[in-house]
Amino acid sequence: MLFSDTYLTIESNSQGEFKDKGSQFIGFAYAIKTEDEGKEIVKQLKKEHSQANHHCWAMVLGANKEFQKSSDDREPANTAGKPILRAILQKNLTYVLIVVVRYFGGKLLGVPGLINAYHNAGIEALTNAKILEKQVIEQYEVEAEFILHNHLYKVGKNNGIKLYPNNDINTNSFIFEVRKSKADEVLKQLNEAGICQIKFKGII
Repeated sequence: MLFSDTYLTIESNSQGEFKDKGSQFIGFAYAIKTEDEGKEIVKQLKKEHSQANHHCWAMVLGANKEFQKSSDDREPANTAGKPILRAILQKNLTYVLIVVVRYFGGKLLGVPGLINAYHNAGIEALTNAKILEKQVIEQYEVEAEFILHNHLYKVGKNNGIKLYPNNDINTNSFIFEVRKSKADEVLKQLNEAGICQIKFKGII
């Protein structure tokens, strides 16, 4: 699978609801950056909805959706987390967490009913969200001796890239960010200028 140069996510948090046989399924969608951030949100929702019977969730991270995780939170296996996850993937989204809080209405839904309810609660939450397309941005750390600074800034200017001094390391260290589709060309130009000490920091 080719790594995309853009990805879809949600602009801000949103909420939706689905009801079946008296049970209330409240879907909360969040824009997140890390797994730890997502886990903290789940923990907070459990406090806010302490009377709910279940707090099931799914999250997708990574520009290419390479991180996917879900939880059934005591519902029968694969009846909650996976259907919520499917709602996120159905919308082709990433950097998203959905938590579905269930208040039991007294009647059992059965496996098909649960799958349908959790999936639809996730879809409802995303239906109320604004979807954004974002570029995949790579961050690099580059070291260049003072004599090469002009070459470094020239490459940055020619490619519309801003360089940030990384003085925590040393005065010859810089951080720059570049769109993924342009990264190979920029790295090639830096190497041709004699600047070879380049370290990939990650995707932001």
